[in-house]
Amino acid sequence: MYLEPNRLLAVLFALAFMVAGCTEPTDFTLPTSEEITRYYGSGTVLEAEVRGNVAVVTVQQSAAQIRKGGSLWAKVGPYIYLFTEETFELLQDFPGLGGVRVKTQTAGGSEIASVILPREELTGVLWRRSLNIAGRARLNGTEQITLIEDLIEWGEGHTDFDYNPRYVQRR
Repeated sequence: MYLEPNRLLAVLFALAFMVAGCTEPTDFTLPTSEEITRYYGSGTVLEAEVRGNVAVVTVQQSAAQIRKGGSLWAKVGPYIYLFTEETFELLQDFPGLGGVRVKTQTAGGSEIASVILPREELTGVLWRRSLNIAGRARLNGTEQITLIEDLIEWGEGHTDFDYNPRYVQRR
């Protein structure tokens, strides 16, 4: 059986559309505040909400930490919570999320830092690297400050970030 090139092309397009129509639709449901809090643990999260299609997680950073570590600790705070299995799983489980924002604030409610990680920023390999860098900083960062610096550098390279000038000097 011979088909003219135009007919063959039309048949191939029709088959492609039929196959594409057979896949299950993606569920773009967004998480609730309670679901976000469950991912991160209620003991660490002050507030969790969805703004637009971004999960926003607010955590408290202690004044003692900021006094002791200065701008370095002010900068690293949100990355400690952002580059976690919890964030990875949240993005995996809710394909409708466009990203995750982590905000740190003092006990008095003053924002220290805010970072946002867009969904498409990290591939599987980069996620593993992120988890490795953040894990090392959490585990040994107080003894090896360079691990904290590495996490900040990594975070600034992969997020949109904003630091409160009260806590972080602008360069």
